[in-house]
This record gives sequence, structure tokens and C-alpha cells, in this order.
Amino acid sequence: MTTKRPVNLDIGTIKLPITAIVSILHRVSGVVLFGVVAILLWMLDISLSGPEGFDSIRDCLTSPVAKVILWASLAALAYHLVAGIRHLIMDMGIGESLEGGRLGAKLALVGAVILIILAGVWVW
Repeated sequence: MTTKRPVNLDIGTIKLPITAIVSILHRVSGVVLFGVVAILLWMLDISLSGPEGFDSIRDCLTSPVAKVILWASLAALAYHLVAGIRHLIMDMGIGESLEGGRLGAKLALVGAVILIILAGVWVW
């Protein structure tokens, strides 16, 4: 028995709406933050072990690689925060329509980009 349903499993040809992209990025940023917490706790443990540990972490954080990692961590936090606020607003019944969802997604992206740029300026 054959069906006439379309089958398209090539993810490269599927055009996702902006609301889906924002949702996927929100989930990805949450996973990144989960990993970042482990790294930050490890760094805190070392820095609290004594003056030598604190100095080693301080020296490590001045390297360009560490600055990029710190900026990426702050970027994930900024995006997750903005997308979370968007969800809270939608939970209050604001922006639940199709157009409202699209506008909220665009505003969330713009707000996150602004915060990410500011985080980059602060880190460097």
C-alpha cells in the first residue's frame, strides 16, 4: 500500500520558521549552560583552594582562549535568559498568536544579539 504523503528527510532542504529556530537555540543554550556550570564549579574549587589556585585561575582567564570560552558562556546565558523571558511573557497570554510568536521570536533574537555583543565588549 503506497501513500501520497511527502517524505523529505533532508534537513538541509527543510525551511524552519523563526519560532522553531529560536526554540531550538533555546534548548541548545540550555545544554551549553549545563556544561558550563561544571567548568565554572571546577574553577571555583581551584580558586578557593588557596592563593596559588586563585593566581592560576586568574592567569588562565587572561588568555585569549579563556576569553572566548567566557564570552561563549555569557552568550549562551544571555540567549537563554532572553528566550526564557519570551516564554514567560507567552505564558501570560501575550504573543500567543502566529504573528505574535514571530514578533516575539524576532525581538528575542535582537535582544540576545545586543546582550551578546555587550558581553563581548565586557570580556575583551
